Amino acid sequence: MQKDQHKPQIITGISLAILATLIWSGNFVIARGVINDIPPVTLAFYRWLSAAILIFPFVWKYFLPELKHVKERPWYFLLTAVTGVSMFNTFVYIAGNFSTAINMALLGTCSSPIMSVIFARIFLKERLTLMRIAGMLVCIAGVLLLLSKGQFETLLNFQFTNGDWWILAAAFTFAIYNTAVKRKPREMHPANFLFTIFLIGAVILLPFYVYELNSKGGITFNLSNFGSILYLGLGASVICFLIWNKTIAILGTGRTALFGNLIPVFSSIEAVLLLNEKITYVHIISFILVVAGLIIANFKK
Repeated sequence: MQKDQHKPQIITGISLAILATLIWSGNFVIARGVINDIPPVTLAFYRWLSAAILIFPFVWKYFLPELKHVKERPWYFLLTAVTGVSMFNTFVYIAGNFSTAINMALLGTCSSPIMSVIFARIFLKERLTLMRIAGMLVCIAGVLLLLSKGQFETLLNFQFTNGDWWILAAAFTFAIYNTAVKRKPREMHPANFLFTIFLIGAVILLPFYVYELNSKGGITFNLSNFGSILYLGLGASVICFLIWNKTIAILGTGRTALFGNLIPVFSSIEAVLLLNEKITYVHIISFILVVAGLIIANFKK
């Protein structure tokens, strides 16, 4: 924790991180629900296209005046758009066609925060304190307990599939995005920054979408699919990325990334509320461990 940061700022950053993970946990529920109706690249393309359209009315007056930042650092904007937009969720959606839910959640949730913390240490010189490491390990323990359902044999029988490599690639790309976004132009409006990378990311996906359209067919535009894309475009993209980037600016890359461990916890709660699944002692203990890990990681000493 930096000395010039005030306690209210830290509380704000933590609150925003929790809100982002809460919305993102619904992203995986919706994505799994439509995976048989919407091909993966198509889902990603319409998600980011809708996100760009939804955010444009709020940033049009900033776009042209701030276009100079894109011209000055084209490779930076290409990197953030490719990793955070084009590749990350596309890889997750592709992984859903191959991997089991436990493999996806286990690899994605545990590996991305670790990669982000390591990248933040190497490239941003963020301090990696013993408390941060201890908190990260406690978070991972909570996630492992949740995903194994308290059965150690489940982890022992873990086997890699083609989808696991896709989810590892997704975690890797989002860790790169988490690190890169810390260096975004300070003079650029936050919403315009998102619109720019959303637009670039959607354009990059366009040829792959056209190929998938010709090979697998398109999307059926019914109320359910439209609602799913709207949720992904507005909630999981525009709102989440705005508050996630703000959180990174307040807490730093490594500390913010650890809050990603809350996603499977929230997903379990949503399963209880929406799918009438029973909550067990494993859910309760896992939640306590993850929250404890986040508290430890955010201690000043």
